[in-house]
Amino acid sequence: MKQPIFTGAGVAIVTPFTADNKVDFDALTELLEFQIANNTDAIIICGTTGEGSTLSDEEHIAAIKHTVNVVNKRIPVIASTGSNDTEYSLHLSLEAQQAGADALLLITPYYNKASQQGLIKHFTYVADRVELPIILYNVPSRTGCEIKPETYAALSKHPNIYGTKEATGNLSSIAKTMSLCGEDFYVYSGNDDQITSIMSLGGKGVISVLSNVLPQVAHDIAASALDGDFKKSAKLQLDYLELCDALFMDVNPIPVKVAMKMMGMKVGGLRLPLCEMTEENTKKLESVLKKYKLI
Repeated sequence: MKQPIFTGAGVAIVTPFTADNKVDFDALTELLEFQIANNTDAIIICGTTGEGSTLSDEEHIAAIKHTVNVVNKRIPVIASTGSNDTEYSLHLSLEAQQAGADALLLITPYYNKASQQGLIKHFTYVADRVELPIILYNVPSRTGCEIKPETYAALSKHPNIYGTKEATGNLSSIAKTMSLCGEDFYVYSGNDDQITSIMSLGGKGVISVLSNVLPQVAHDIAASALDGDFKKSAKLQLDYLELCDALFMDVNPIPVKVAMKMMGMKVGGLRLPLCEMTEENTKKLESVLKKYKLI
């Protein structure tokens, strides 16, 4: 039986940039150490929140290598290597494997999209050619392409496909996926406001944006659910719901990077086409951070 790559809260970590818009590896080291010191259960590098789509090949691979070296096996490192080009996704995946990543995160193809049969062929093509366990990533609001429960059932039979990050928000579909795939396929929430809900169905944790600012809280929400204390998990989930919502008041990762800067973390700016929030939203975010005593 496959074992989960991690349980609990993994951080979808931001990529910090220098003043001249280069990857700030010193700042990345600080962020990684902050996460580990505050009980994050895994690091997900170069994903959506890490602005992976605007990193060059060299930057992408260097960020993975740096993260692997700094983390040094203390917790799993999951490299985001998905693409809408199957061969390119395989290329990045093999580079991440060579760099020492513990697992891969593969998003559904975007823009050109794919049929359900195309999704099976796309993910299987990569999975057949790598040795690392794979977590799929289902976020149709960004990609225009959704993995259906029956497609998950087919993909879950592959020995290298271990689970999925579910960001559809559709709990009925997620429940059907779990029912069809059984205990040998692990589901992680892709939405910070649904950690307890998905874990109550049998999910193993979350790949979290919230963890960038409050790693211990995200860990505790998930850990309580893993321990079967859903009352405690739900209370924490609801206590921090306003913050979770505030971190998505604009396109991710714009708000979380702004929040981290307000908190004194070195994260730098954003790469176009992402840009700073409006003054109105910035004030709203500041107010929420003050409410939670983060600034």
